[in-house]
Amino acid sequence: MAKRNARAGGTPAIVALERAAAPHTVRAYEHDPVSALGYGLEAAVAMGVEPAQVFKTLVADVDGRLVVGVVPVDRQLDLKALARAVGGKRAAMAPPAVAERATGYVVGGISPLGQRHRHPTVVDASAQGFDVVYVSGGRRGLDVGLAPGDLLALTGGALAAIAR
Repeated sequence: MAKRNARAGGTPAIVALERAAAPHTVRAYEHDPVSALGYGLEAAVAMGVEPAQVFKTLVADVDGRLVVGVVPVDRQLDLKALARAVGGKRAAMAPPAVAERATGYVVGGISPLGQRHRHPTVVDASAQGFDVVYVSGGRRGLDVGLAPGDLLALTGGALAAIAR
């Protein structure tokens, strides 16, 4: 069923939300490929949402395993904090091609939901300050809004202070 839904226009992230019956909103906007804002800030501006409420999904290599960090678009991922959050010692950003292969999404559209392979996921603790957070819906120009608790439940994620 998920494959049929994905072919009908839903991304794997949206299919995952629908399959789980998780309350969510879908926010599409026109992605500007020449925007100097970067994918996350572009999304916040296009949707009229505070950047602190829009989260980007980043893939890091922590001691040889891929880990997903989800942080506000106006902040950076603290690699040391991410490593500590998953009991690791060293972390480095995964190369874009590795992140794309592992998640099934393209850079700028990587969603923490519906990834090709499930990876340990850590969401920045600041997400708790919102009723709804926005993450990529699985492609550039598409975000989904959902409760932070649902994001954690659907990703099997943990909360930690991983943004700086």
